[in-house]
Amino acid sequence: MLPDQDGQNTGGGGGAASEDPSVSLLREYLRLKTVHPEPDYDAALGFLGRISEELGLPMKKVEVCSGKVVTILTWTGTNPALKSVLLNSHTDVVPVYQEHWKYDAFAAVKDAEGNIYGRGSQDMKSVTIQYIEAIRRLKAAGKTFPRTLHLTFVPDEEVGGEKGMETFIKHPEFHKLNVGFALDEGLANPTEAFTVFYGERNPWWVIVRCPGSPGHGSRFVENTAAEKLRRVINLFLDFRERERQRLNTSECFTLGDVTTVNMTMVKGGVAYNVVPAEMDVSFDIRIPPTVNLQEFEEQIKAWCKQAGDDITYDFAQKGMNQNTTSTEDSDPWWRAFSTACKSMNMTLKKEIFPAATDSRFIRAAGLPAIGFSPMNHTPILLHDHNEFISESVFLKGIHIYEMLIPALASVPTLATEA
Repeated sequence: MLPDQDGQNTGGGGGAASEDPSVSLLREYLRLKTVHPEPDYDAALGFLGRISEELGLPMKKVEVCSGKVVTILTWTGTNPALKSVLLNSHTDVVPVYQEHWKYDAFAAVKDAEGNIYGRGSQDMKSVTIQYIEAIRRLKAAGKTFPRTLHLTFVPDEEVGGEKGMETFIKHPEFHKLNVGFALDEGLANPTEAFTVFYGERNPWWVIVRCPGSPGHGSRFVENTAAEKLRRVINLFLDFRERERQRLNTSECFTLGDVTTVNMTMVKGGVAYNVVPAEMDVSFDIRIPPTVNLQEFEEQIKAWCKQAGDDITYDFAQKGMNQNTTSTEDSDPWWRAFSTACKSMNMTLKKEIFPAATDSRFIRAAGLPAIGFSPMNHTPILLHDHNEFISESVFLKGIHIYEMLIPALASVPTLATEA
């Protein structure tokens, strides 16, 4: 059977009439165009308002910046004085290059194999719906737990989080949540294992400015901006190659254990026949928690000095937090999380997240946070063309949260709470 234009399946068995309501809800959410540069956040707010009514959970909207609203659904525990559990997700998604997609990226097409295509299917609208559906099932079963659960739905994660979680974490309404532990997004894993992230690399976006002597394009002008630019690029990319070799020659390393450097923008020049007075180059650098950040910046200074006179640099983004979350068995939050996973015979692979999520702001506030998206046997397709999640993996993820949420919401009273 083949999908129709509107994303519904035709034929027996897999048609819309027999589709699991949880899958239908995911596909509805995927169709909301919360895509940058102009995400339809109003559509997401309307959707979450309906979910609030269906679950019988109060909803609070906090406008952290103009037009940027954090939505909070709260399931109050039987002992609300205890620290709460935060289930965080972001509502925005990255742009698409539609010509490279099999289907409309916002049609939420489900193919004959049960793969659901759509921007956000992995990053991270599937996790949002898994939270919601797990809580729907737990409430329907009459379950209650000592700790309060908060579901937060934040904007602008995909553009750095400055007008989302970064601001919200400092807001009085966040402090009222009394958070003790948080879950946020992770990544798919193509193998049997599930990847769990306990820390993140710091993103540094560096702009290097190379001034030089201007002149006519027909001359051998000395000390040009382009010559300095070339030396800067070579020094940064030589380091990139050394880190790539480290990753490729160590079986113990994952991407989160090394520093990546990528040249992302070059600017300069006014005409074909004019040697420019300045050229700029930008790099996206991701630095693991094991690297001394002060020493690394000294290395950048040395590269700039080596490349030529008067070269300067500054930062468009400079993450400095290197907090990680304990994954020791003695830690009560990790013990609850990992024990629940073991009860489901899940293999966990602990890693440093290679990119950046809202978890970094949570950890920077001194709170433990785990990045986890229950998607094994799934290729990593966040931000990629033809992003999809299989129906079976999605539904299994709901069951996983049905086990994880009670475990976390029932962590015994901590010594700091007594």
